[in-house]
Amino acid sequence: MVVLSRQVVNEQLSSIIKNYKSPFPCNNYIPQIDISKPESKNQLVKACEEFGFFKVVNHGPLDPFGYGNKKIGPNGDVGWVEYILLSTNSDFNYQKFASILGLNPKDIRDAVNDYVLAMKKMACEILEMLAEGLKIHPKNVFSKLLMDEKSDSLFRLNHYPPCPDEFQEYNGRNLIGFGEHTDPQIISLLRSNNTCGLQISLVDGHWISVPPDQNSFFINVGDSLQVMTNGRFKSVKHRVLANSVKSRLSMIYFGGPPLSEKIAPLASLLIKGDEDSLYKEFTWFEYKNSAYKSRLADNRLVLFEKLK
Repeated sequence: MVVLSRQVVNEQLSSIIKNYKSPFPCNNYIPQIDISKPESKNQLVKACEEFGFFKVVNHGPLDPFGYGNKKIGPNGDVGWVEYILLSTNSDFNYQKFASILGLNPKDIRDAVNDYVLAMKKMACEILEMLAEGLKIHPKNVFSKLLMDEKSDSLFRLNHYPPCPDEFQEYNGRNLIGFGEHTDPQIISLLRSNNTCGLQISLVDGHWISVPPDQNSFFINVGDSLQVMTNGRFKSVKHRVLANSVKSRLSMIYFGGPPLSEKIAPLASLLIKGDEDSLYKEFTWFEYKNSAYKSRLADNRLVLFEKLK
């Protein structure tokens, strides 16, 4: 038996590592595979053959559901807010949430489900009125996407605590509760308490405050509805400013289509056919992923506009 010195072993290992050429982008010689790229299938096979272990990136959005505060999404956006985000079609674990509030999880689930059902009904009624106003037949062309059992809709509860005066100005600007953005879905229904803070951006770029009204609902046109109407309806940018005196509480129902649904301008709204279309066709899954990877204020639709 030959016993090698530690120095010899280290030299041999260094030589092996130095001369090894991996077919993958590596981090400490662990294969890293971008599964959003076409060549990823071959790389996965190679990694399994050569390593039996690998790291994957760009595998789609992380699970955004549950409780969060200050951090909004995965791309660096922050706000003076805490929130709960629920999928209307998922079995959200209410147990942990209920224990924080000291409530029965079934009571919370039932209350949320009842509210979401009422919001969906109202959203569908509004969408059918819009279709009739545009003289589109059948009138459920928009609403059927929300009524589909695979509808990818969300419910969000936002709480904006009072913001201390010393934090009110940040870099010379008002502190933002929730940064400017558009909603990517078809339609959003918002209800809040009587605390101001919500603002919308006009066509000329000026921001105006929306007077609070706890007895009414505010409706946002979403990006998907803008596309389906070929830009006739506008998805409005909105934001929430922090309030130094009172808490603001808002509940939002986001009505979205099924993930596999193809979104494109409706043929009945195109006078000259496809040449009038302002947008490329895309699936809701594609647009949702694109939106999730962008910053709040980004114009997400620009990636799907047709070049003229």
